[in-house]
Amino acid sequence: MANKLKVERIQTGMRIEKRLVKVLKALAEYLEISLGDLIEGIVLHSFDGKAPFSKEMIERIGAIKKIYGLDLDSSHSHKLIEASE
Repeated sequence: MANKLKVERIQTGMRIEKRLVKVLKALAEYLEISLGDLIEGIVLHSFDGKAPFSKEMIERIGAIKKIYGLDLDSSHSHKLIEASE
């Protein structure tokens, strides 16, 4: 178990936009990692001010976004509201 760190994980009840979850799940499957591992990696890279994905992976993500009709980008951050509101 070289270079592995033991951590304590918890179950969360967070809510995320439906199409975004579909893209994240598809990306995790493509990378052969869990959704939780993908999100942890994205967040840890972001906290360090680093881009979590290569140019090639961003292109792959763009293709997955098209499949699921995800037209959101970072400019939409903190501006999303529930459809029922």
